[in-house]
Amino acid sequence: MDFLFGDYLDSITNTPSTDRRDSLPISFNKRKRKRFSQRIQLEGTPLGSGKRRSSVSDAGLLSVSNSFFDCTTSPDKLENDKLLHAEPEASEATPTKKSMRFNHFMDFFTTESNYVGILDTILNLFKNKLEELAETNDPLLNKSEIKSIFGNFLPIHEVHQSMLEHLRKLHANWREDCLIGDIIIQHRDELIKAYPPYVNFYEQMKEQLLYCDREYPRFHAFLKINQTKPECGRQSLQDLMIRPVQRLPSISLLLNDILKHTGNANVDHARLEEALKAIKQVTLHINEDKRRTESRMAIFDIFNDIDGCPAHLVSSNRSFISKCEVNELSDSLSGRGDSLLLYLFSDSIELCKKRSRGFNAAKSPSTAKTHKHIKLISLNTIRFVIDITDSPRAFGLLQRGEKEKLYTFSIIDEETDKLVYLKKLCMQIAAHTCRTDADKMLLSRTSLELEVDISDVNVSTLSKAFKLAAKTRLKVGRAFSFNKTPNKLKRAVSTMMTSPFGSTNSLTPASQLAQMRLASCTNINEVADEDCSSMRSNSPSAQSEMLVVPPLSVQPTRKNKAVVGRI
Repeated sequence: MDFLFGDYLDSITNTPSTDRRDSLPISFNKRKRKRFSQRIQLEGTPLGSGKRRSSVSDAGLLSVSNSFFDCTTSPDKLENDKLLHAEPEASEATPTKKSMRFNHFMDFFTTESNYVGILDTILNLFKNKLEELAETNDPLLNKSEIKSIFGNFLPIHEVHQSMLEHLRKLHANWREDCLIGDIIIQHRDELIKAYPPYVNFYEQMKEQLLYCDREYPRFHAFLKINQTKPECGRQSLQDLMIRPVQRLPSISLLLNDILKHTGNANVDHARLEEALKAIKQVTLHINEDKRRTESRMAIFDIFNDIDGCPAHLVSSNRSFISKCEVNELSDSLSGRGDSLLLYLFSDSIELCKKRSRGFNAAKSPSTAKTHKHIKLISLNTIRFVIDITDSPRAFGLLQRGEKEKLYTFSIIDEETDKLVYLKKLCMQIAAHTCRTDADKMLLSRTSLELEVDISDVNVSTLSKAFKLAAKTRLKVGRAFSFNKTPNKLKRAVSTMMTSPFGSTNSLTPASQLAQMRLASCTNINEVADEDCSSMRSNSPSAQSEMLVVPPLSVQPTRKNKAVVGRI
């Protein structure tokens, strides 16, 4: 309707020379003149004393109300016109429109009220009902699952309910100098306690919620039924549970808008600035707590991936900093050229090697572990971090002790900047040992000064592949060698190698074993007769060479003799 009325006014103002009365019936014009004269008389203005306004000016004045019905003049509008003319005098006594500061306060108050309404919906529609069903014989979720989803929710609900009550009091007794910032300052400690646990474990909570939704059909139906209710606004429980994560940045933006429209002379200006600092402090505390939580979770993952890792690596006082994949240049730890992982913690360095995937790994009880522990080095024992200047990837660690040890490495990851990593390592060592001279811990030396061979640092990928193939071939050869053959089979094969029943150099082990079994069933008397006849025709030296006593392993047993005698 507003669009049509705007077009109507444009058509009128663009054609000022035309008169609308020319297109109207005569009777309509007469009635309009009569009404106009009556209105003039009621207003107390003599006829003919005022200048007659054209229809264009009438339309221009009527356009102020933005209503299409104001274009026509009727007797019902006369009283309203009087009130309209008298309104400016009355408005002088009434207060003016609200300030921009009040409008932005209303934005804060409205969004906080909506946010608390969402928290109430989560509490009453989901959490309380699930806990009630958990007490019955037919629960949708058990108590541990409910706690993992809603365990960190109640403190946030309580602190924002209290904040909303203070905002309602300000709204009911609004003044331009009311202290909005005090609401945030008074609840700063509660916000710091309530938000970090929820934000830090939000991902785990979401995974648990998705798991229960996927595995329990009745719980899935419960969520879908509640989603259709007007309290949820067609949003799922997962959509509602993310609101606390988004609320603190929203509060910061709203307070900034209020501060922009608060004068420096206003008492609340300083309070709002302090409130913004409080929100920033809460956010920093959340980020720091989240970093510590992720660091501790990373320590558990590292401990579970390393075979033979010391148990004391998992500690509440230790945090994970970074990891770096390196090749060893010395032979002090695992071997020159071996690929190692260097885990940097707040107080130590864990060195581990990727486990071999050969045939022996299948017999290992720790097949799930992907790395093998090599050495755990305390940062207290590292004297210097050495930058090997004639290589862009090589560095060393000099460990103090009865005899100083130098461990040299080459960084594999091309995205890791060597100088940045070494400076981070020096700063962590200085922080752990309470030193302020972190720069003095980094030394620059050449490979000749350290007597370190860095020739393998820039080895081509093809040559590395050949080395890997050679190592693999050796492992496969050892896997199929007779060193792993059972002792009985080894003795049997060695016996056949020295047996008098012919040459066995060209026979396979299976053929040699078959020949051994056949020889054990042969009539030993016939073999002895043949040997004696041949010995008579030969010289004494030949006889001594041909006379060989068969080992006990090929002599027939008594049972075999009886069988041969019956045959």
